[in-house]
Amino acid sequence: MSISLTYTQARANLAKILDEVSHNKEVVIINRKNAENVALVSESELSSILETAHLLRSPKNAQRLLKALLKVQEDDKIPQTIEELKLEFGLEK
Repeated sequence: MSISLTYTQARANLAKILDEVSHNKEVVIINRKNAENVALVSESELSSILETAHLLRSPKNAQRLLKALLKVQEDDKIPQTIEELKLEFGLEK
């Protein structure tokens, strides 16, 4: 869910809004008169969105990723702990 503010509200509370976007990964929509609305999103969220869009751009790749997700969901194996994996791969000191 996103927060919607007018340009005037955003300008008056910019520091607080930037903290909200940064710390809570909130999306803030700034409504402007006679101009397109603008969304404020954290850099990490934008990077994640762009990476996901890139991975899903190819229908073949999107299908492979979906197939892998479905396989993981169907798998009834018990996940290993980090300690168990370290032991298994000889990384435990």
